[in-house]
Amino acid sequence: MTNLRIALQERVIIADGAMGTMLQAADLSLDDFEGHEGCNEIINITRPEVVADIHREYFAAGSDAVETNTFGCNWANLAEYGIEDRIYELAHAGARIARMSADEFSAENKTGPKYVLGSLGPGTKLPSLLHTTYEHLKQAYREASRGLIDGGADALLIETTQDLLQAKAAINGAREAIDSTDRDILLIAQVTIETTGTMLMGSEIGAALSALEPLNIDVIGLNCATGPTEMSEHLRTLSHRTELPISCMPNAGLPVLGPNGATYDLSPDELAASLLDFNREYGVALIGGCCGTTPDHIRAITSQFASAPEVLTVNRINEPGAASLYQHVPFRQDLSYLAIGERANANGSKAFREALLADDWQACIDIAKEQIRDGAHMLDLCVDYVGRDGVADMSHLASLLATASTLPIMLDSTEPAVLKAGLERLGGRSLVNSVNFEDGDGPESRYARIMPLVKEHGAAVVALTIDEEGQARTADWKVQVARRLITDLTENWGMNVSDILVDTLTFPIATGQEETRRDGIETLRAINELTTEFPEIQTTLGVSNISFGLKPQARIVLNSMFLHEAVEAGLTSAIAHPSKIMPLARIPEEQRKVALDLIYDRREYNDEGDLTYDPLQKFLELFENAETTAGRLSVAEELALLPMQERLPQRIIDGEGKGLEADLDEAMAAGIKPLEIINT
Repeated sequence: MTNLRIALQERVIIADGAMGTMLQAADLSLDDFEGHEGCNEIINITRPEVVADIHREYFAAGSDAVETNTFGCNWANLAEYGIEDRIYELAHAGARIARMSADEFSAENKTGPKYVLGSLGPGTKLPSLLHTTYEHLKQAYREASRGLIDGGADALLIETTQDLLQAKAAINGAREAIDSTDRDILLIAQVTIETTGTMLMGSEIGAALSALEPLNIDVIGLNCATGPTEMSEHLRTLSHRTELPISCMPNAGLPVLGPNGATYDLSPDELAASLLDFNREYGVALIGGCCGTTPDHIRAITSQFASAPEVLTVNRINEPGAASLYQHVPFRQDLSYLAIGERANANGSKAFREALLADDWQACIDIAKEQIRDGAHMLDLCVDYVGRDGVADMSHLASLLATASTLPIMLDSTEPAVLKAGLERLGGRSLVNSVNFEDGDGPESRYARIMPLVKEHGAAVVALTIDEEGQARTADWKVQVARRLITDLTENWGMNVSDILVDTLTFPIATGQEETRRDGIETLRAINELTTEFPEIQTTLGVSNISFGLKPQARIVLNSMFLHEAVEAGLTSAIAHPSKIMPLARIPEEQRKVALDLIYDRREYNDEGDLTYDPLQKFLELFENAETTAGRLSVAEELALLPMQERLPQRIIDGEGKGLEADLDEAMAAGIKPLEIINT
């Protein structure tokens, strides 16, 4: 028997249509539901012949595969009936019915193998909204997946996902169940994009792909919510951004509400024609129907695909990156470096540390969000501070930032437990900062304890050039450690080179100590050599380390000049304060020259060997009386300058709640009606 993985490589696989509407037409009694009205999964126990008849009807219409009647067989759904302890039982029963129906139909009709897709629906609890936890969902999905596999499913289909964190929990629970069996089980993930163009939680399709593709899924696609017309652009994005097989199971158009509930008006021929177009244009390989689709729709699809479809060639765009819950952010920016905001760091920002110590969570979020306004593409989050509970702090702040920040999060900690707390609360694709070989790579090393978390959550990593001998200072040492890290991450952990951000380390060069004078040169040289040897590698630096110990204005100039030189050498990202990086054109020529002399250690000596020009001394003299120029106005100050009619909508755009009540009171006192305020 050809397994589903091979079949999917050879031809288009046609799945079935809706299950729920077919069950509704079966005239089931309340006793058939054991008193749990609406819990369709109970029918797997009480009336298995009804479910089997539906499967056979779809097979007769031409389906290659059917979904099990287990869409609601998850903790959240079954808990509403008080029967969450029956997850395995109901999942197993649903898979057994589908397996027997498939095998019987295949034997009776000599059609070749028929397949079973184990359906795993989303439930009603969204972890990104703190309805439940990632770990709880993962274990429940593992139990359901175990039942489906034991019942004979050929694939696990995680479908109608609305929250990326829920999808990750389902995928990883399913993967654990798959890994515990010796059968080749496909893992399929389908997200649901609403008519708004995003998932229910606001995720665009690029964010979904960025978050889910690294989780070792076999197929990715769309189902439910809309008809095929509304899915087209999202499928186009998938076809250009992934090499995974793509699935598509639309509704029979958009629902039309009538006296008897929702109806769907897309005809079988119209749905079939759309799916054929999707195959030709986007290479969609697994097709079927969702709400409103019937055996007649499947029959029409089978007819359309009677002849082998054309082989599609798509020009794919390789765009590795990270994602927030809402959007994908590429590691390679078109016109700039990837700016990683550094201020949400308890060790690097006094304001953030004080807010953290005071448990002022809103102030912490405000500091993080301020960096979005300043031009950051990603946010570094570090809560490690002596005397604090890092796990609790990370749990709280990551949960808040998951929905408050449109930017991806870089989780910055040396403690595996703290990183785990953050990863389990972020639905997008995060970066882990960092991994290194400081205590080796043995089973008890931090590296060995962090990497399973990176693997489970599909994160990208910052890899520091630190080994058992210490922090690499010379370019040769840095590159040697980087090679070792890249080799281990790709060969032993299955990471793509393009998902590794190597940090070649920055050290202060203004200490006056002889051994630090060449540190800037060695870092720049290492970046250049590394990116030449590994063109797909990403690189990053904590830029502000270069200027540690200098006055604020001097730091801004040196940081800006060093960052420019690093980007020229091949740097792709930087952990920095974007608003404190100056364009070169705004730095006076003498300051630029002396800063470069300091970076490249261009000291000058006379014939007797006496020092005649020390760029460090000159640089200090240039900023001896300098004062830091005023920064940008705060968000509150900028909003206060706007007239009321502009201020209120700007608050919505910025997500700025501080001062909102006072503004609303002022607006109503000025005679603006509540409905007008809402519609502003």
